[in-house]
Amino acid sequence: MNLVRTFIAVDIDDNNVLSKLAEVRDYLVGTKADLKPVATENIHVTLRFIGEIPMTKVQEICDALTNTLKFKPFTIKIEGLGVFPNIRRPRVIWAGVSRGTEELVKLHDIIEKTLRSLGIPPVREKFVPHITLARVKSSKNLQSLIKAIEQFMNTEFGELVVDKVKVKRSILTRSGPIYNDICVIKAVE
Repeated sequence: MNLVRTFIAVDIDDNNVLSKLAEVRDYLVGTKADLKPVATENIHVTLRFIGEIPMTKVQEICDALTNTLKFKPFTIKIEGLGVFPNIRRPRVIWAGVSRGTEELVKLHDIIEKTLRSLGIPPVREKFVPHITLARVKSSKNLQSLIKAIEQFMNTEFGELVVDKVKVKRSILTRSGPIYNDICVIKAVE
């Protein structure tokens, strides 16, 4: 059986926002902390990670979401830097969404309901809209990393219009994941 590592996301396709996010990510990498940075072309807001599922199920998801995911274009503002789980032991470094979070949560809820109707179990953790910039692999140079994160905590990265949601495939390679769009659900004008 052909399994596909699948997730649903909003791409950050505004070049100004993307370059600001990449600039901060590169600055964090410059601290020489043990980071696994997200490649610029892979920067996105994950609405739902699904995992490895058969391609036939992926097609079912695309068909179902085309019917259930009806939304008007809306603006999100990318602002602030944060970490999961906390600043003393950062594992994930992310940029926050300060405007448009309600709309993203609504999309997530519709996706969740749709997936459940297709037999995909719900996620346990609360959905927090964010953009992962890097993962922290060890505590090497942690203090300089924390200082750098604190420096960018209130950074404004800009705004962009969300007018499509993508079901994506993630192919894991040694040099990092490669993402391909499987289907695109466009906003209704």
